[in-house]
Amino acid sequence: MNVIAQSEVGRETYLGIGSVGYALFYLLVVITLAVFAYGLYQRFSRYTQGDDDPFDRLDDLPNRIVSSAKIVLSNEKQFNRDLYGGLMHSFILWGFLTLLIATAIIGFEQYTTELIFGIVFWEGDFYLGYQFMVDAMGLLFVVGIGMALYRRYWVQNHRLWGRHTSNEDDIFIWTLFGLGVGGFLLEGLRIYITGMPEHEVVSFVGYGLAMLFGAIGIPTTEAAMSADYSAVANLGFNAETLHWLSWWSHSLLALFFIAWIPYAKPFHMISSFANVVTRDEKAGKRLPNVPADLDATNAESIDDFTWKEILDQDACTKCGRCSSVCPAKASDRPLDPRDVILDLKKYREQLDAGGEEKPMIADGGTSVINTETMESCMACMACMDACPVEIEHLQSFTRLQRQMTDQGDIAPSMQDVFQNVMQNGNTFGDSPRNRGDWADELEFDVPDAREEEVDYLWYVGDFPSYDERNKQVARSLATILKEADVSFGILFDDEKYDGNDIRRVGEEFLYVELAGHHVETWEDCEFDKIICTDPHSYNTFKNEYPEVDFEEFADDPMMPFEYEEFWNEDGEIDVLHWTQAVEELVETGALDLTGTELDYTVTYHDPCHLGRYNDEYEAPRELIKATGCELDEMPRNRDNSFCCGGGGGGLWMDFEEEPKPSEERIREALEDTDNGPDVEKFVVACPMCMTMYEDGRKTGGYEEEIEIVDIAELVVEAIGAAEEAKIEAAAD
Repeated sequence: MNVIAQSEVGRETYLGIGSVGYALFYLLVVITLAVFAYGLYQRFSRYTQGDDDPFDRLDDLPNRIVSSAKIVLSNEKQFNRDLYGGLMHSFILWGFLTLLIATAIIGFEQYTTELIFGIVFWEGDFYLGYQFMVDAMGLLFVVGIGMALYRRYWVQNHRLWGRHTSNEDDIFIWTLFGLGVGGFLLEGLRIYITGMPEHEVVSFVGYGLAMLFGAIGIPTTEAAMSADYSAVANLGFNAETLHWLSWWSHSLLALFFIAWIPYAKPFHMISSFANVVTRDEKAGKRLPNVPADLDATNAESIDDFTWKEILDQDACTKCGRCSSVCPAKASDRPLDPRDVILDLKKYREQLDAGGEEKPMIADGGTSVINTETMESCMACMACMDACPVEIEHLQSFTRLQRQMTDQGDIAPSMQDVFQNVMQNGNTFGDSPRNRGDWADELEFDVPDAREEEVDYLWYVGDFPSYDERNKQVARSLATILKEADVSFGILFDDEKYDGNDIRRVGEEFLYVELAGHHVETWEDCEFDKIICTDPHSYNTFKNEYPEVDFEEFADDPMMPFEYEEFWNEDGEIDVLHWTQAVEELVETGALDLTGTELDYTVTYHDPCHLGRYNDEYEAPRELIKATGCELDEMPRNRDNSFCCGGGGGGLWMDFEEEPKPSEERIREALEDTDNGPDVEKFVVACPMCMTMYEDGRKTGGYEEEIEIVDIAELVVEAIGAAEEAKIEAAAD
């Protein structure tokens, strides 16, 4: 076999290309970089046209970049609930970055150290280590692409297909596959025509292909003896011609991919990292405030969206993780969070290309987003939790809902709720004077926090105050606090609705009015901590009330408060969900429980606003264990919990859905837990969840199979059992 002899540990970069090919290649490189740079300029100039974001996205930038690099490189969110997807993306990412760095190393040597200083390091041991690493990670890259192709085209994973699936998705994945496989073919041909030097065995993939070419008997030519041969000298089918064709094919494909990055799906490699860097750690649990002048808070046009919301749109990779965990989509409500983000992106791009404007949100399919779509959102934050690139869906969703509410395009049932809150301060429309009537059946008086100093100011909430089933929960919690001998009190008729869910439906000013009333009332009380029955109240008091600039609204005659400061800006007042407070009481021995009082087999539902919103998963579980109950976890638990369907106004709206989220969740408890039908009680820690699951138990036909109870009711029963045990022991 005639070959080019190669004995030194290294290789020629442009083997067989010649001076003309070399010049043409670098002309194409310049053109490619110019196209790439222009695309980036267009992208980033478009972000500057977006509205200012209300949150500081670039503070502490070095730490943001470091933490984001950790998130991206570890692929931690890709592994979340999807081991196959995590491995697949890790292989692709790590392989791609390695190949990119490897290419940069060659360029750095040729045009920096060698050109300027005459220093060559891409040889010897460095070359051997470099080649081994490139082959290893390149193989990982190809395997990852193969996994992606298998999942997309063979398995046809439902997450990857939707109305925004397009040819660019196919081009993207096949281009990456071509780059990976083409690189190895080129390497194998190079090793083959250079005589298969022994040191090239470190390039184990390429060396294996070279052995295959030898086994097949691909011919070489005498022209290969010249290190400066050209393709013109090669006539017929031979290894040198194949190498030349492979080199140019691989190079042109790589240059096409680089030039294409800013204009299509590959841009997510840049936008996704930028999105993670600029993320808001409290996204969702707090929403952007509406300034008193109403400047750019809604979604009258696409230009009202902030630069970060536009970046969210560009960062979307169409992976469908948000869609797969969305309870609204699972219940056949007309919401797919991925489609909302991509619909906004598509409309923006159509406008930028000269398309016609249309309403952002309206009924009847005449707008970018339908009102029914936004009404379907439960504000459960599952989409945001699942998103691997930190898209903040609720920011854009709330903007659309505010627009919808301002237009009056909300469901009549929600309009009734707004009216009830405005007139009576509660969502039920009942008299404020009756707010404390739930306590009348107690054997003790509940203190008035307006008249005496207390340790715990207890915000009871609407449902525990007015809903008959949840009144039992309120009485249970009052009994627990009394039994623990702690000082607590409530506001009676000065307590109003917390505002959390109407805010997520878009009624911002009523929310501000409620917040102003509460902080002004609290200022006249003496207490150490606020405890909440409802996780929704807990979230909004803890994360959102401190964000309101009350001074901006204090002079507004429509606002019935004079408070002019930020409330609890430094977090001096602890805001707790009741399970957190009672867990502390159990730990300190204020409640005498041994953990053996009850023997029920139960399962527990993590409320969205306590779990996903505020990362509190253990306090409720510790209380369940403290009663002696055996906790049988549902498959979807903690941050993967499935919403009851009541959030985001869902409690007050009727949907044609099958099955209801509450019905599906009870089915899961009875069929998918380890103990299945032996689960006796479905335990909740949220009044809204109680209401939704009591309804789901009836509509789903589960009334005889399982009981819905609050943790507070279990604790009270355990306290009663402990007292009975003491009486029996004393009698003996």
